[in-house]
Amino acid sequence: MKLQRPTDFLILQQLADGGRNVASNVALEIDKSRSHVNVRLPILADYGLVTKIGPAENSGLYEITPKGRVALAHREAYDDPDVDFDALVEAERTDGDAE
Repeated sequence: MKLQRPTDFLILQQLADGGRNVASNVALEIDKSRSHVNVRLPILADYGLVTKIGPAENSGLYEITPKGRVALAHREAYDDPDVDFDALVEAERTDGDAE
């Protein structure tokens, strides 16, 4: 996965702290443009880090996933060239699912 630092981790942190939210509120909270957050949220959803939830399909309401929480917990490892971040997140997420 190719994340944008710091924006993607700020989005994940805001969703982890504040629960479900829409792009406009997330943008305000992290001091980024709404259009940029609107672009990043579907990408984070494609990576499985956030999920778009209802009630309406076009509601634009997002929440962080367990995989997103793992990625957020290991954000410092993202820039470490010796760490395979994708494998780290998958391994930890899988270990957490087994408990």
